[in-house]
Amino acid sequence: MKKGEIYEGIVEKIEFPNKGILHIEDEKVIVKNALPGQKIQFLVNKKRKGKCEGRLMQVLERSEIETAETVCPHFGICGGCLYQTIPYETQLEIKKEQVKELLDGVCGEYEFEGIKGSPLADCYRNKMEFSFGDEVKDGPLALGMHKRGSFYDVVTTGECRIVHKDFCDILLCTKAYFEEKEVGFYKKMQHTGYLRHLLVRRAVKTGEILLDLITTTQIGVEEEKELLAGWLERLLVLPLEGKMAGILHTKNDSLADAVKDEGTEVLYGKDYFFEELLGLKFRISPFSFFQTNSLGAEVLYEKTREYVGETKGKVVFDLYSGTGTIAQILAPVAEKVVGVEIVKEAVEAAKENARLNGLDNCEFIAGDVLKVVDELTDKPELIVLDPPRDGIHPKAIEKIIGFGVERMVYVSCKPTSLARDLVILQENGYRVEKGCCVDMFPGTANVETVVLLGRKA
Repeated sequence: MKKGEIYEGIVEKIEFPNKGILHIEDEKVIVKNALPGQKIQFLVNKKRKGKCEGRLMQVLERSEIETAETVCPHFGICGGCLYQTIPYETQLEIKKEQVKELLDGVCGEYEFEGIKGSPLADCYRNKMEFSFGDEVKDGPLALGMHKRGSFYDVVTTGECRIVHKDFCDILLCTKAYFEEKEVGFYKKMQHTGYLRHLLVRRAVKTGEILLDLITTTQIGVEEEKELLAGWLERLLVLPLEGKMAGILHTKNDSLADAVKDEGTEVLYGKDYFFEELLGLKFRISPFSFFQTNSLGAEVLYEKTREYVGETKGKVVFDLYSGTGTIAQILAPVAEKVVGVEIVKEAVEAAKENARLNGLDNCEFIAGDVLKVVDELTDKPELIVLDPPRDGIHPKAIEKIIGFGVERMVYVSCKPTSLARDLVILQENGYRVEKGCCVDMFPGTANVETVVLLGRKA
C-alpha cells in the first residue's frame, strides 16, 4: 500500500471510539467513521512505522447491520453521530465488545457485567453547544454542528435526533432572526464577526430551559442592545413544550474556538435552572459540568452506588467531583464525603446543591487533584474517581494509591484512558473485581464505564 493511493475493502470491526479496521495486502488499516461490514473506498493518508491510516472517501455498500428504520436527516454530514443507521440494541453490542476487549487486554480475572442502555435512545441530551458559521465558504448563515472532519464548515441541525424538539425550534428561530438582520458570524482566521455559539440546556425532569448566546464585542453597544432585544422577543413567543428559565448573553473575544465566559448578562429570567437525579435537586448554570443525559446519569450513578457498596460511618473521597452529583448520592449514609474539583464554578455549584438537598456532611474543595490530595486532612476509607476524558495524571494516581483504601470505584467516559490507568493501579496493589458499561450517548461512539477495584490480599 502506498500513501496517496485509493483502495477498497470491507471493514472487519470497529475499535473504540470510531476506528474502522481493515486488512489490505496483509496490512492493518485504520479508517475512522467506517462501520463493520461496510465496503468502503478510502485514501491512504498516513503510513509510517508500520501504521497505516486511511481517510474515508465513500461507502460503496452498506453493512447488513445498518437496518435502523428512521435515520437523522443530518447523518453523515454532521459530525455528531456515528451509529444512527444501526438499531440501538446492535449499538449496545458493539460498545460492549469494544470495552470488554480493552479491559480484557489489561485485567486478569474479573466479572464483566455487560452494558446498560440509556432509558431514551432519542431526544436524550440536556445540553448542546451550537456553532455559528456557514456550510460552504461565503455561504448563508448556518447554526448547528461542525461537519464531519471539518474545522470550519457548520451544518444547520434543525432536525437533530438526539435532542428534544425544543432545541431545534430555538436553533431555527435564532438562525432565522440573525439571518434576517444580516448579522455575521465570527470567522476564526480573520478574527472578525459577531456570532460565535448558542448554548442550550434543557432539564429532562423539570422541562426548564436555559439559553446563552455567545458573541464577540465587535458591534456597538446601542446596536447590540436593540439586536438582543429583538432576539429575546422572538424567543419568548416560541410555542415550546418546556419553560424558559433564563436567556443570557456572554461576551467572548478569545481566539480559541471554545465557549469562554468573559462576562455574562441576564437578558431574561435567571442564570440557572434545576434538574433532578435520583430524588436529589441540582442547580445548573450555563457552564456547569453536568452529565448530558439526565436519565442515563441515573442508571450510571445507580451502578456507581452499587459498586461503592456500604458507606455507613465511612469517609468517602469523590475526586474529580464536578458539581458534586456522586458525592451527594453517597452522602446520606456516609459519615463524610469530600469532593475535589478543579473548576471553581462547579465547586460553588456543588456547595449550593448540597445545601438545597439538606446535606451537611459534604465538603467540596476547588483545586487540581494532583495538588489538593497532599493538603487533605481526612483519611478516606473508599475513593470514587470520575476524571476527565484524558484520565488521571500519573503523579496523581501515585498519591491516590498512597491512601491505601480497600475499595475504589472508577467512572470513565473514555475506556482507553481507563485501561491505561488500570495498568498502573493493578501494578500497585489493586485488582479489578467488576466492570460494567453504561450507554450515555446513543447514536454516537462514546460510552461510560464503571469499574470496581479492591486491594489485593
